[in-house]
Amino acid sequence: MTDDQGYLQKLLTEIKGETKQLALMEVCGTHTMAIARSGVRELVPPHVKLLSGPGCPVCVTSQGDIDAVLEMVKNPAITLLTFGDMMRVPGTNSSLQEERSRGADIRVVYSPLDALAAAGQMPDRQVVFLGIGFETTAPTVGATIQQAKEMGLANFSVLSLHKVVPPALEVIFGDPDIQMDGLICPGHVVAVTGIEPYRQLAEKAHKPMVVTGFETRDILEGIVMLLRQLRRDRAQVEIQYRRVVRPEGNKVAQQTLQDVFETDDCRWRGLGLIPQSGLKIRPKYKDYDARIRFEVPVIEDIPIKGCACGEVLRGLITPRECALFGKGCTPLQPIGPCMVSQEGACAAYYRYTPKKGRL
Repeated sequence: MTDDQGYLQKLLTEIKGETKQLALMEVCGTHTMAIARSGVRELVPPHVKLLSGPGCPVCVTSQGDIDAVLEMVKNPAITLLTFGDMMRVPGTNSSLQEERSRGADIRVVYSPLDALAAAGQMPDRQVVFLGIGFETTAPTVGATIQQAKEMGLANFSVLSLHKVVPPALEVIFGDPDIQMDGLICPGHVVAVTGIEPYRQLAEKAHKPMVVTGFETRDILEGIVMLLRQLRRDRAQVEIQYRRVVRPEGNKVAQQTLQDVFETDDCRWRGLGLIPQSGLKIRPKYKDYDARIRFEVPVIEDIPIKGCACGEVLRGLITPRECALFGKGCTPLQPIGPCMVSQEGACAAYYRYTPKKGRL
């Protein structure tokens, strides 16, 4: 046994020594995938339940917002550039992949700067970047908008569906149906925002939080830190992921967010309308706001029949408790976004967890 294996075993021994029935929620899609891939959920005792929360930005995008994007791309003047995860997310009647097969100009890129370059190469097209993500990706999109304005690029705009995490956590804390004792917090998000928004939530809800990295050792250390807080009846924000996260966060990224975006009410799949949880492009950058430029409609959310993504995102059920999981809904033929995204809980369960045995 190597020293690292010995240390991991020591962490597991402490976790297995926990006697109370507890539920811990990870609020990051990367954590969801890392926990499933490493088998951590199967290693901890069954009475220490690990729940997946609303940490996948593709998954929490509301059905109405997806339908609005699908309506927008019918404009023949638009070239939509998006991350690959969004291509197969089902709308009510279609998907971006289906719309592309029907002739819409929709392309996959790996960064918003790729979209900016594409706009420069296609001056006769209206290039729209679909902005999806939390505080992790929004600063890069904001910097791209700033650069587009400096360049005077008239054919580039962003449809911002960005969201901020803390308001969603407040909704989860206030939901009596969600039994959750502590949070494994999103390391990459807190690296930008700093711990202050989470400290306020921890005090208000009296729930411990640990900002954790994504290796097996990080996750197990984070669980141990949460259990120690719970045993002492503490509700603090601790940083396990110190090699990346600083208490004050990234000031440059925060300034970019503040300059380009302002918060606005926003719909989340499974959580509904959450006040001040979305990032809207400020009026000073309105020329780069696709929502204004193309009068993108507000479309009502229509639930997908039989899909339990909303319940999965709230931690009310595990993916395997959805009647469609692995039957009507698979990664090759997804019915809901949680089976599509690389960070989706259903995709993680399908790929990595045993089909039989404990959930």
